[in-house]
Amino acid sequence: MASQAANLWVLLGLGFAGILLVTRKLTKTIREDFGAFVERLQLLPPPQPAPPKAPHPLTGLTFAVSDVFEIEGHVTGFGHPDWGRTHDAASRTSPVVSTLVEGGATCTGITVVDELAYSITGENKHYGTPTNPAASSRTPGGSSSGAAVAVAADLVDFSLGLDTVGGVRVPAGSCGIIGFRASHGSVSHAGFIPVSTSLDTVGWFARDPSVLRRVGHVLLQLPYAVSRSPRQIVIADDCFQEVKIPVDRIVQVVIKSTEKLFGKQVLKHENLRDYFNSKIPSLKEFHGQKTNGEVKTSSLKLLANVVQFLQRHEFRHNHGEWIDSVKPVLESATSTQICGPLEASDEEIEICKSIRNELQAAVGSLLKDDGILVIPTIADPPSKLGGKEMLSEDFRSRAFGLLSIASLSGCCQVTVPLGFHDKCPVSVSFIARHGGDRFLLDALHTMYTSLQEQADIASKSKSSKNALTKEQSAEIAKEKGNRAYKDKDWQKAIGFYSEAIKLSGNNATYYSNRAQAYLEVERFIQAEADCTKAINLDKKNVKAYFRRGTAREMLGYYKEAIEDFGHAHVLQPDNKRAAAAAKRLRKLFQ
Repeated sequence: MASQAANLWVLLGLGFAGILLVTRKLTKTIREDFGAFVERLQLLPPPQPAPPKAPHPLTGLTFAVSDVFEIEGHVTGFGHPDWGRTHDAASRTSPVVSTLVEGGATCTGITVVDELAYSITGENKHYGTPTNPAASSRTPGGSSSGAAVAVAADLVDFSLGLDTVGGVRVPAGSCGIIGFRASHGSVSHAGFIPVSTSLDTVGWFARDPSVLRRVGHVLLQLPYAVSRSPRQIVIADDCFQEVKIPVDRIVQVVIKSTEKLFGKQVLKHENLRDYFNSKIPSLKEFHGQKTNGEVKTSSLKLLANVVQFLQRHEFRHNHGEWIDSVKPVLESATSTQICGPLEASDEEIEICKSIRNELQAAVGSLLKDDGILVIPTIADPPSKLGGKEMLSEDFRSRAFGLLSIASLSGCCQVTVPLGFHDKCPVSVSFIARHGGDRFLLDALHTMYTSLQEQADIASKSKSSKNALTKEQSAEIAKEKGNRAYKDKDWQKAIGFYSEAIKLSGNNATYYSNRAQAYLEVERFIQAEADCTKAINLDKKNVKAYFRRGTAREMLGYYKEAIEDFGHAHVLQPDNKRAAAAAKRLRKLFQ
């Protein structure tokens, strides 16, 4: 009987051990995968050509594709399980994917996209939100979230995404990698599920600008040509006013890199809103609701409205019947944006087309063949997982105002990482005219190392400055206050203690010391308030209790003063001054 019980415990132990091992293995798999993939597969390149022919241009590289590109024999999921259940497997592979495989790269899997590739958050409730390798508590950005994460996590060398209104640019910025949006129509539109036909374009991610350019040359089918350096780099000053991180972490990095490589004469500054006001007259006609004055101050906001209007209209046009059949199971944010009835007149669509044409001409006129427009990728840092800020109207207006420039004009744009600020990736975006893809890829290749060097210098300088401000500078100010107090220069001491508090407002000593100086100049109310703050920060601050007791005694709050002196004596039994003060007040008023 004892033997059977022992065997039972052994079996139970083995069972628990097995469960633990499986759990650990599963956790490890998820962690290594970062939730980037919905399916693993392998598409192998053809054999290398025999010498003296050159090897395939993408030999040795691996890549992944977003779940919008067709792969023969696989169901394209479009970020929603019901799409997969209601559609057949693809009968062919997307020409874009085939071109990369034929170019020597190996495709290793299909990656997560936002539901119906429609959002820019990167969150997907059906397949899980991929983990942002650069900031695990933040969203990875969308819609091509998994493709960006796969590159950022070093799971593949590059990946393919679809950029409609930021689908590649936003996750590249959020994950701290390079993301390229090709000019509209420059890469085949065949073989992927459309979101908004007039806005969709293929994009790709990489960590290395050389890889980004190699992929670009294959997809754009570019013959050999000598690379050209930019002759004009235009910084959109007004666009950076909306950015939620210090502007010098972006703009100064670009300026210093440009000056080092090309000289100061290349730099130009522009107020983009005013420029677009003068170059895009059709904005005044959009929906017939905007006055001239309003257009003058909010052209980017109007462009944000136009691009969202077009995206929704064309999405409904492409997939309206299917959407109506699955409305109840659509995730709420997506449902809110696309499930309403179509309300677009022919006149409104024609105005949108005019705006697109005028915007493309305006950007082309500004940049010509050898100019680059510098803008923020997005105004806000990646949002916290589960946060609601990305759904706010202000967030969307800021984001889509910037993203609309390339989306509506059809121009090419590249997102460039510039390190971190407050533990979140920082990026900047470069735009070239429509069709200037080779020039932009070459310019990035030339500038990338210098940009990273300048970003590193700026980051170290900022970190050093911040460290001094938060830790050392406050202590220095406090010590100056102590010296001024010893010299009986009470007002000067108050000033130094106030400076220390401004630099580091959670230090109880700074408040307690300032309270002592306030007592010397008979500012008892301020002394009491400072001591209360010090006690809230440090419940065992004996000096703060004693000084508050002194202030309250002078203000006539004798009962509270007795309590404070008593607290000081309890915390420090050998504090004779506190004991004597409490005893004296009790004799007088009790």
